[in-house]
Amino acid sequence: MKQQNLVLLGFILIKFVLQYLLVDSGYDLHRDEYLHLDQVHHLAWGYISVPPVTSWFSYLIYLLGYTEFWVKFFPALFGALTIALVWKAIERLGGNLYAQSLAAICLIFSALARLNILFQPNSFDILAWTFVYFSLLCYIQSGKSKWLYWLGVGLGFGILNKYNIAFQVLGLLPALLITSERKIFKNPHLYAAFGLALLIALPNLIWQWQNGFPVLWHMRMLSQHQLVHVNRLDFLTYQFFFFFGSGFVLVLALISYFRFPQFHKYQVFFWSTIFTLAIFTYFQAKNYYAIGLYPIHFAFGAIYLSHLLSKNWRKYLKPIAMIIPIGLFILAAPMTYPIGSPQYLKEVQSRHPDLMQNRWEDGKNHEIPQDFADMLGWKELAEKADLAYSKAPQNEYTLIICDNYGQAGAINFYTKTTGLRAVTLNADYVNWIDLSREIKNLILVREPSDGISDREISFFEKSEEIGTITDPNAREHGTIIHLLLGTKTDINAILAKEIEEKRAELRD
Repeated sequence: MKQQNLVLLGFILIKFVLQYLLVDSGYDLHRDEYLHLDQVHHLAWGYISVPPVTSWFSYLIYLLGYTEFWVKFFPALFGALTIALVWKAIERLGGNLYAQSLAAICLIFSALARLNILFQPNSFDILAWTFVYFSLLCYIQSGKSKWLYWLGVGLGFGILNKYNIAFQVLGLLPALLITSERKIFKNPHLYAAFGLALLIALPNLIWQWQNGFPVLWHMRMLSQHQLVHVNRLDFLTYQFFFFFGSGFVLVLALISYFRFPQFHKYQVFFWSTIFTLAIFTYFQAKNYYAIGLYPIHFAFGAIYLSHLLSKNWRKYLKPIAMIIPIGLFILAAPMTYPIGSPQYLKEVQSRHPDLMQNRWEDGKNHEIPQDFADMLGWKELAEKADLAYSKAPQNEYTLIICDNYGQAGAINFYTKTTGLRAVTLNADYVNWIDLSREIKNLILVREPSDGISDREISFFEKSEEIGTITDPNAREHGTIIHLLLGTKTDINAILAKEIEEKRAELRD
């Protein structure tokens, strides 16, 4: 047991080191990360875009120094804990060290690495799904109701992190009904466990009710502007590519539920995957929403493969099974991770145009992946916002208004000006704008398609364009930073009206 734990620690160390190596130093943080980091200044039981768990880790990052190192640390930690849960699942199922090591390799060198480079709710979401499945596995194995309560805890905190986990429940319910585990519905502790999950999630549900259920508006916006571009066939195809280097282990896992006698009672995991994928496909979900389905399967697949390779000449194939995921990951890394500059990515794409389909949320293909374009230009933006702020009278209130949350959050994270805070009417910032002081000057940060209107300029005595984001690879390329000095009208009243209109939109 001690040896197994030492090996697990070794794999966890590899996981952490890899996550830091997968992002070139020339990239900034991702636009979504800035929103989550800014939540630390506005702690609440909910937000327009996400529940509160991510903000709690933002608070820890803030206490630890508010640096990029810690921003990258926590998603890597969630990925490492997911590996540890699968490791322990194999231990409970009677698997050996080879099976545990194989599963760890399959998870480390997979699409989980892509998600774990970003401080978003997704990494914790996968951990929560895996914890729920792990708890169910332990209940099926032992029959002890305490595991149902642990399942409830996982579900409760999963809801507090991302509502996506509701699809796990929707897939599990019919899966339980059509298998021998349907007897679980006669156990009163199951309903008590769901009650516990509801109790844990209740503060966020109350927040949603008090704020007019903005999650419904957020889902509608996703459906209209992002999910509408999702092709159902592409969603199913991408499921294979998430673990293409270790897909053979997943396939063996699905087979093992029917061919390996000791796994027959765990068929609920097979059917849960089928039902959940069907639901996701129907709703045209983003492909990565389903990744939480897979880690638990590697416990079963690794054990079954270990059994198949335990005799005769087949035992010599064991190292090959470990090498394949690593080798294919290394081959694919230049095309799937920001390990080199944008120019390097373009050169890779020119050599492999059929393998790199950089489709963005707008449904169009671009030169580099959207996630990577969302990690460029932010420090340049903050520097120019600081420059604009330095030109405004220091004894007057100057407000920075941005077009989107990425711009506002990046300025707030990278600014070197004490007390400077950027805002926007986008996302949660609509609830964070301080109008208690009279606004004398504005710094407008605008996307190039919007620009600065003559009407806005007419409200002020002086106007100066400070600059633009010049990085051609940044999604924000061309974004304008404009300084407006000496207001000639009541800017507070204009903003108050716009804020109320935006809040009304969120309530509709």
